[in-house]
Formats: sequence, structure tokens, C-alpha cells
Amino acid sequence: MSTRTKPHEIVERALELSTADGCVVIADEESTANLRWAGNALTTNGVTRGRTLTVIATVDGKEGTASGVVSRSAVTAADLEPLVRAAEAAARGAGPAEDSQPLVTGTPVSPDFTDAPAETSSAVFADFAPALGEAFARARAGGRELYGFANHELVSTYVGTSTGLRLRHDQPKGTLELNAKSPDRQRSAWAGRSTRDFKDVDPTVLDAELAVRLGWAERKIELPAGRYETLLPPTAVADLLIYQMWSAAARDAMEGRTVFSKPGGGTRLGEKLSELPLTLRSDPNAPGLESAPFVVAHSSGDDASVFDNGLPVPATEWISGGELARLTTTRHTAGLTGLPLSPGFGNLILDGGGDRSLEEMVASTERGLLLTCLWYIREVDPATLLLTGLTRDGVYLVENGQVVGEVNNFRFNESPVDLLSRATEAGRTEKTLPREWSDWFTRAAMPALRIPDFNMSSVSKGV
Repeated sequence: MSTRTKPHEIVERALELSTADGCVVIADEESTANLRWAGNALTTNGVTRGRTLTVIATVDGKEGTASGVVSRSAVTAADLEPLVRAAEAAARGAGPAEDSQPLVTGTPVSPDFTDAPAETSSAVFADFAPALGEAFARARAGGRELYGFANHELVSTYVGTSTGLRLRHDQPKGTLELNAKSPDRQRSAWAGRSTRDFKDVDPTVLDAELAVRLGWAERKIELPAGRYETLLPPTAVADLLIYQMWSAAARDAMEGRTVFSKPGGGTRLGEKLSELPLTLRSDPNAPGLESAPFVVAHSSGDDASVFDNGLPVPATEWISGGELARLTTTRHTAGLTGLPLSPGFGNLILDGGGDRSLEEMVASTERGLLLTCLWYIREVDPATLLLTGLTRDGVYLVENGQVVGEVNNFRFNESPVDLLSRATEAGRTEKTLPREWSDWFTRAAMPALRIPDFNMSSVSKGV
């Protein structure tokens, strides 16, 4: 459809064209603005627009209800009816959907459903860009080079159904990643931030932080593989716990396939996972981390169902006071497992009862390692959720409360569930950018964690 055609009109027209027994239409209007820089100078910038339309058709049969899902981008007026027919054909050619449920009914219309989509533009960087220029000047004067990017995305999602739902949500997502290098490229440090509008991030503050880390790296210390007391910063904690939540589907646990399965049958719900008073939660209305208050499912899986589109998403505690409290369920898997309905999460917050900053935790460390971030995280064993990955952009040795130098990188082997059981301190919870998963998930707030025996399984030569 033309960019002048409002998304709600596309949704309504697709629903009118549908001849299926049920229909869900999702229109995603996306706009992005970005800046990139290298060697203390801007290299590229740009703004893009895009539209994706997803049609979900449901067809009732003697053996049950089937579903067909087709998504396409850049849909024109001429493409709209073929798209709807393709979804219906997919449904009629499929067997009964295991996750079939009646389409959601309830509060039918978001007040702004008929409004034009929200859009970002280069104006989002109006205050940020001058500050970035100042950071470049400071870096130049300090003998370091800055590399990185700032990206802002705004997606307006419109959901309409044949049962009368007309819902809309605007989701901003901003990421800032800044890397500082010494002129000889032998020292590197990274910092990242998550933001909704770039009004709460200051590149000069990040540059100052990176300058300190590059100073630490002037002294090189070689350490062997082994278990070390380790301070995991919020970004690393977020990467590990996001993966843990991606592995927290109730059905998988009930069927004995995950770390949350109880030996002999059932799940580990109610089991103590940590001696610390840890609460891992999601809340669509969490300040600064707001996410969709209803389910938006473009496809079905063990933790999502296209039949649940429009279902309200409540605030949920996944771990409460250190105890496993909830696993993710759809209406279908809630029925299968007998567990409460707990739709997936749009943000993730860990509260540990601590109030100390990472710097204060460093100051009370007799001897240990301070990480910057993790990357290349991969699953080794789903039964224990054993993960492997690498450290990156700075691992520092702390002695008597002071950082005394940079050590070599490591490969680690750890399970986030096991780490929670061994953590001896949680710091102050703060918004953070998960570096490894930032393409998929950015809305997180985490504390730093102290792990007395983090497993650095081998030395890595990566930077």
C-alpha cells in the first residue's frame, strides 16, 4: 500500500478480504535513524522506513482448527488480496494446529488505533550529536580513537482480529555502542547503553569511562585458565539471564528437556535457585523499559501462539525471593501443563536487594577479575543450560580493591541457573544494554553479580 495509506486502513481491508473462519492481521510500521563513526569522525548516517504485514488465517475443520501465516514486506494494494488468500491456502493445506484456541476477545480498540504511525528521524540525535563531537575532540586530545554507532528504531504495531480487537503499540528502541582503541590497536575498551530517545545517554561520560579502562590496559598480565572470583557487570548478567528466559518454556520443562525439569517428572517451580533475595521480573509498564502490554505473535512456538494475539501481558515475577515462580506459557501450554498462563516477556529486570555500584564492589574485592562483557554465547547442554562463550574488550585483575592491569581473554563454561545459586552479592540494579543479544533484546535492568568461582575454562587470544 502507499506510504500515505494508514496502517489501520490496511488492517481493516485485509480483514474485509478474509473468507477464513478467523483472521488476525498485524501491521508493523518501522522507521530507523542511525549514526556511525570511526577514528573520531562520523562515517555514515541515514534514515529508513519499512512496512511488514502479517496475515494469520484460521480454518475450522472436523478434526480441529488449522492456521496459516504469511508475512510480506512492501505490500502494495495489488498484493493485499493475494497475501490474504495465501494465508488462507496455507491454513487449508495444514493439519489442525496443536495450539489452537478461540481468538482473543476483550477490550476492542486502542484509542490511537486510527492514528498515523509514530516515526523517528535524525532529529532524535539533536542533543546527542554535538556531545559526540565533543567526545571525539576529547579522545583526540587524549590519544585514543572512538568507533561505534547509535541506532534508533521506532515500530508502530497494529493488531486487528475478526473478533473485534483493534490494538496498537509504539515501541522505541535505541542502542549506543562505543569502542575506544589505542592508536596501535593493542588496547580496546567497550561501553554500551540502551535508550528510548537518546536524551539520557552522554557519549562524553562513556568516553571518560573508556579512557580509564584503556589506562588499566597499559599493564598486561597473563593468567591461566581456572576458577576466579569474578565481577559480572550488568551487561553480562543481562546476556546470561535473557538466554535463561529463552529456555524457560513450561512445556519443555514438563517434558524433561530443560534445566527447569525436575528429575523424575514435573518442573522445578517452587525450588530455591539462589540464597540471595533475587527477583527476576517483567513489567510492560516498567519506567524506561516499557514494552507491549499485549501479545504480538507473528508465529507459534512453545512460548508463543498466534492464537494468543491481543492477550494482555501482565507484570510477572519469574523468580521471586530466589525461588523459581513462573515459566512461560501460552493458553495452549498452560492447559497442557496445568500451570498459570504466563505470556512471554518484553523486558527483564533483576532485583537483588543490593545498593552498591560496580565500582564499590570492586573496592571491596581482595583479588578477582572484573569483566567488561561477554560475546559469542552458545548453548552446550540444554539439560543444565550450560553455556560457553568468550570475554571481550577488557578483563581486568583486581587486587586489594584496585584494578592493577588487564589480563588475557578467556573462554567460559557456565550455566546462568548455576551462577545464580553461587552468587554471593548483587549490586545496584541499573538499565543496561545486553551486548550479545542487542539485535533482539535491549530492554533490561540488572545488577552486577559477584561469583566466587566463575569457570574460565581456557585462555582465548581474542580481543
